[in-house]
Amino acid sequence: MPKVVVIGAGIGGMSFGIALRRQLGFDDFTIYDKGSDVGGTWRDNVYPGATSDVATHFYSASTDLNPDWSATHTPQAEMYEYWRKLARKYDLYPRMVFNCAVVSAEWKAEEQLYHIVTQDIRTGAQSSTTAKILISALGLLDVPRYPNIAGLTSFQGAMFHSARWDTGVDLQGKRVAVIGNGASAIQFVPLITEDPTVQVTEFCRTANWFKPPTRSNYSSFSKWTFRYVPFVMRAYRLYLYLKSETTYLNIFANPANREKTTVLLTNYIKKTAPKEYHEHLVPDYTLGCKRMLLDTNFLKSLHRPNLTLNWDGIQSIFEEGIVTKNGEKLSFDVIIFGTGFTADKYPLRVVGDTGKTVQEYYDSQSGPKAYLGTTVPGFPNFFIIAGPNLATGHTSAILTEELQERFAQINYILKFVKPILKGLVASFDVTPRATDAYNELIQARLARSVWVQCVSWYRAGGEGKVSSIFPGPMFLYAWWMHAVRWEDYKVNPTSANWERKIWREKWLKCLNPAHYLAVLVGFFVIWISG
Repeated sequence: MPKVVVIGAGIGGMSFGIALRRQLGFDDFTIYDKGSDVGGTWRDNVYPGATSDVATHFYSASTDLNPDWSATHTPQAEMYEYWRKLARKYDLYPRMVFNCAVVSAEWKAEEQLYHIVTQDIRTGAQSSTTAKILISALGLLDVPRYPNIAGLTSFQGAMFHSARWDTGVDLQGKRVAVIGNGASAIQFVPLITEDPTVQVTEFCRTANWFKPPTRSNYSSFSKWTFRYVPFVMRAYRLYLYLKSETTYLNIFANPANREKTTVLLTNYIKKTAPKEYHEHLVPDYTLGCKRMLLDTNFLKSLHRPNLTLNWDGIQSIFEEGIVTKNGEKLSFDVIIFGTGFTADKYPLRVVGDTGKTVQEYYDSQSGPKAYLGTTVPGFPNFFIIAGPNLATGHTSAILTEELQERFAQINYILKFVKPILKGLVASFDVTPRATDAYNELIQARLARSVWVQCVSWYRAGGEGKVSSIFPGPMFLYAWWMHAVRWEDYKVNPTSANWERKIWREKWLKCLNPAHYLAVLVGFFVIWISG
């Protein structure tokens, strides 16, 4: 039986597996995934135009920078292959079980173990295993969200979600309804409407703030420079990081700059899109309240005669198409949902030492809640990668699967994993007091932010507490994660060496001048980020 079980072979799960091998030299772990390969988001999202909306050099793993990215924002296939190469490089495939979903996991206090039930997706056969440590690496963009529309199952044509794109459906000559106008839809709509025989009606609910396109291909010289000139790629990555942090400080933490940017983006939308849509396309909510979108020539594509935006709202779906709230019946051959993902629910039955599931704990707290987005009280030795309040509004939801936040989080988790594997500690469990104090802190910051000013997927149920977004720059989160506050955890030690380890750690920190410099930097970051 493995000592560590990881749920999910996406970027979070892979990064954790790589860290176990590189930093701890540890090999007794298993990664389960319901899919047929690694990659998570980049394996599943194969819709036309699926692309990173974050600069790819910033998105790639810091342990394995890639000088050969084809463009500033690379397409799905290239990103997927990159992570497959990392799985081969770090020999992760032998530690992975594919087409196998984790059905449930239950903590047994008397054994200090999780009892885990898995199910083969193809046969339905169930198996069981145990683990000392359970890592949830499901990611934020895992479960497609379908709208609650009357008659949804009555449609007789082809119907699918963009995150589960049906490559067997030929859209040529078809009447296509696209429901949703978010990040995925604005990527695939410009491509499927390049064929003039495809008649697309896109049903929109809320306007989006669009940023002008910034995508371009890398030249051969740029790739050569990245590969052969020392530190250039690292410096470029640092530049991208600082640029993203500046975006946060300028837009989310500075109302004056936000107003100036609002004017610029309003002008861009009106200049690029057809005049007939201006009234609907310019948002009436504060910039940054909902996810900002990087325009992928979507606004230009609105000039095409085979693309129509419909803002009437959907009343129901019938056998042949859609009924709008105006009572108009529109016939379609295909319906595509571009309606995002469920980000405010925990989809697995994980039971802690109180007999409650993670979702039951979330429900009792009016939405997802965790200490540092990582540990949940009542669930010993259970760690969530990309947990509550760890999305970033100034970069991307996808981005939070990796990069500085993920590495800070993974390094934090390893500080618990190491003493457990060494036999110094049987279990760690974050206290309710520490969890409540942390969440009071971030909710107080969020209450003063732009994210409480509109309905969005950042909020539980769309209108509840902000449970997805992190209220600050990424460096602030990394600062909070740089050291463990052991007093915030209930520790079940198995050796007296554990106490000596903690005292040694505290003395070394007191004697280290770098610690005091880090404290000053930390206070400065907290101050400038509000």
